[in-house]
Amino acid sequence: MKKLTVLALAGATLMFTACNDKKEKVKDAQEVAAKTGEAYNVDLATSNVNWKAFHKGGFAPRWGTLNLKSGEITVENDAVTSGDFVIDMTSLKVDPASVTEADKKPADLEAHLKNEDFFNVTKNPTSDFKITSVADLAGDLPKDAVAGANKTVSGNLTLLGKTLNVSFPAKVTVAEGKASVEAKFTVNRADWGIKFGTDETDPAEWMISKDIEIGINVNASK
Repeated sequence: MKKLTVLALAGATLMFTACNDKKEKVKDAQEVAAKTGEAYNVDLATSNVNWKAFHKGGFAPRWGTLNLKSGEITVENDAVTSGDFVIDMTSLKVDPASVTEADKKPADLEAHLKNEDFFNVTKNPTSDFKITSVADLAGDLPKDAVAGANKTVSGNLTLLGKTLNVSFPAKVTVAEGKASVEAKFTVNRADWGIKFGTDETDPAEWMISKDIEIGINVNASK
């Protein structure tokens, strides 16, 4: 299992080619946004997090999905004011289309990503993302930003029990009793302590990229 040259996230993403100049900068956890306005419940059937991971140089990408376990968005004056989402790490799936080598199996990759080398889902069955701010988008968009991005969303992402704040461009819409958040961004998994494959002195590990593309697609309604 240690020889599987794979990695992944969540989360989700979230839908995200990972290059060092694309990674979002992270900082210490920030105060979570106050829940003001009306509460919109996340539609778990149509919301998810997508992840994509790579070997160095963007080669041999792997991708898949994670499900949300619960979630809520608050809306005031037709604007999203807060959001709180719980990610079910035990739901992590690998898309079989991303595993093209004859000697690799998607099920083996899923098992590896779920064990202590990566997300240790037995000890950490859930992760979460809590919005700390939603602001009008300013400046140039990253090349991998989601189409139609109109806001900068910042939030505390917790993985393996560690919480860091990350900001990214997102398409946020509120209309007719519905709200949605769609985003695509890249993070360095090692920031959260997911360090398998980061030891460049080990030939079994040095080809694995630290970057993870995360895609977020959240839909909620009153």
